[in-house]
Amino acid sequence: MLRVQGLTAWREDRCLYRDVALALPAGSITQIRGPNGAGKTTLLKHIAGLAGHRAGLVSWLAYDSHNDRDDFLHNLLYLGHLPGIKSALSVAENLTALAACRGVSLPPETISYALNTVKLAGYDDMPCHQLSAGQLRRVALARLFTEPVALWLLDEPFTAIDQAGVRELEGWLVAHAAHGGVVLLTTHHQLHVSCPVHYVDLLPLPEGRD
Repeated sequence: MLRVQGLTAWREDRCLYRDVALALPAGSITQIRGPNGAGKTTLLKHIAGLAGHRAGLVSWLAYDSHNDRDDFLHNLLYLGHLPGIKSALSVAENLTALAACRGVSLPPETISYALNTVKLAGYDDMPCHQLSAGQLRRVALARLFTEPVALWLLDEPFTAIDQAGVRELEGWLVAHAAHGGVVLLTTHHQLHVSCPVHYVDLLPLPEGRD
């Protein structure tokens, strides 16, 4: 279970949100909703341990994001709203380098399996500067299969993918939850999935509340 207690964040002198509390059980999909500037991306980054100016506690299973940081980070995968792919590297080189940052060594067959899953079979050696925006997004999504973890934190994962890709990604989310995983995401896309979706609503704090 992912637990968030009393999470509070600031952007410069403005409080984005205060005392956010979450308890996301295994097998759940949760969408963070709110207007632009409410802190949706910031909340995901804070839970992933990628942003400062935070108060509160975040834990996954027995791992505390402060006291057990390495174990905590090893059990989650954060995909940002930008693909995070280096254009000078090939598809396989990007996936290998990104996995290595987490201490994961990827055999070629794992890369091939992941690329086949995201409909990029045979693209292993393709330079990423030759890929379309949708293909770059699929390279990023391949990390869901090269770095298997239970907790997925996804910021606008449907960006730049076509309708077929949308349906595929929705299916991956459902399958991940069905196998006991946890999905927490932001998206402007209306989810059409065969399981319940829970919601966290972030609203801008009134002036004077920070």
